Amino acid sequence: MPNWLLPENIADVLPSEARKIEELRRSILDNFRLYGYELVMPPLLEYLESLTAAGPDIDLRMFKLIDQLSGRTMGMRADMTTQVARIDAHLLNRESVTRLCYAGSVLHTRPSGLHATREPLQIGAEIYGHAGLEADAEIQELALASLALAGFSQVRLDLSHVGILRAILAEDSHAQKDESELTVLLRAKDVPGLQAITADYDAVSRSALLALPGLYGDVKVIARARKDLPQWPGISRALAEVESLVDLAGDASVTIDLADLRGYQYESGAMFSIYVPGLPNAVARGGRYDHVGEAFGRARPATGFSMDLRELARLLPGAERKRAIRAPWGREPALRAKIVELRKAGEIVVQKFPGHENDQDEFDCDRAIVLENGSWILKKLS
Repeated sequence: MPNWLLPENIADVLPSEARKIEELRRSILDNFRLYGYELVMPPLLEYLESLTAAGPDIDLRMFKLIDQLSGRTMGMRADMTTQVARIDAHLLNRESVTRLCYAGSVLHTRPSGLHATREPLQIGAEIYGHAGLEADAEIQELALASLALAGFSQVRLDLSHVGILRAILAEDSHAQKDESELTVLLRAKDVPGLQAITADYDAVSRSALLALPGLYGDVKVIARARKDLPQWPGISRALAEVESLVDLAGDASVTIDLADLRGYQYESGAMFSIYVPGLPNAVARGGRYDHVGEAFGRARPATGFSMDLRELARLLPGAERKRAIRAPWGREPALRAKIVELRKAGEIVVQKFPGHENDQDEFDCDRAIVLENGSWILKKLS
């Protein structure tokens, strides 16, 4: 096998695509800062116990290795949210509300889709310390604003809430024993499977569970849910929160799916996914996860979102070539001073080495530094 081949679903990012991704990363991080988010940079690998604190699902997606110094098992991060929760709980240890953001590569043992990379470039933001819906609303707004910055004007926001299922389970001890299987059946909207597993449940909880797969559609779903589901406090509170988030969705098209329980073990409240035309998978996911910090000795209310910049950039048009200036290579002080002056002004100056032409996809040299009448001047090229 040629030594230049890369593993499946692992790829180099070439110049024009890399610039597109990097400019997108910078603009989104700069926008996070306008909201008051502080940037953190967690390490690429940690001890396995720390990275799997969010739940067992992450373990299957993670590459593992043995630390040559300690002999302990380490993991290459598959998600950065747990790491940021660790930073908030154990290192910053603040009592006040904390807003943190991040951007970096993660590694997956398997791709999330047919053409997806196993090395996503994850970017996201998290709020710690506020249990109110205000934090959920800000995270939702920030996720939608990030996609708007990327140039996506048509987005679909899918909303769900794990509090509904948790409220149903709390009323039925038989259902509690089948919690894991129920979440799988609900995610698949497997009504026959639900009918079979709920046969011996309390009649009210069984009826509620069987209703959830059909509670999918536009905002009218909330009214249907209030009619079809028990009027229990947990359910009423969850539906009220979803309704509030719908009102704050702006121009986004909103879909409600009360059986969408992806991340159920991880999330603890309202959840959302955002879709854009041209991509079957969600480009951004977020929600509340108040219990993740428990593994680090300090649980705090928390909500956040993340998305894959490489997947997002793939949908955007190719980056335009940047205007640049061609310059000869030379030691003359006046030439070097001219080049320095132009670069300080933000101009791209590409020096031509003797005997070589410049062959670059990124730059369009429409001007040149030339020597005329003893002076180095900037001249427009035809």
